[in-house]
Amino acid sequence: MLPLGRRSFIFISMPKTHNILIRVFVLLLAAFLLAIVSPPVLRAQANPTPNPKSIPFIDGGIGPCTADFTITTTAAAPIYDAQIKVHISYGMFGAHKLDLQVGTNADGKARFTGLPEKTKQGLFFQASKGNLTGSAFDDPSKTCNAQFTIALQQTQSQ
Repeated sequence: MLPLGRRSFIFISMPKTHNILIRVFVLLLAAFLLAIVSPPVLRAQANPTPNPKSIPFIDGGIGPCTADFTITTTAAAPIYDAQIKVHISYGMFGAHKLDLQVGTNADGKARFTGLPEKTKQGLFFQASKGNLTGSAFDDPSKTCNAQFTIALQQTQSQ
């Protein structure tokens, strides 16, 4: 049995050069393992080209309802990257608030998912692109899976 003042662990009693070598080995091993894992991650990030036909969506995460949009000009041409916004008050006494926004794809389409089934005042969607604007209203308790086509018009100067 060793006296109390002595170190009883083999690792600690090794000379300092051995401790340094072990630490360097562990760091090199960790760097090697990280290098093995990293290439798939880098390949996934190297090809971020989105499909222009996929429908962009945003999930509110507060209910089962959806709202699908097609945003067009008054001549029925789809508008790319029109922004659609909605302000949602939900919960008891409308205590919770959520602002959502999504842009349209090349076909002028966008989708909101996870919208609440019950709201006190319904949902008022506002769409815009440059000086073009339009809006739509939905009462999710009546139409939980709503579909809208909004023809954006010139904003009138005052």
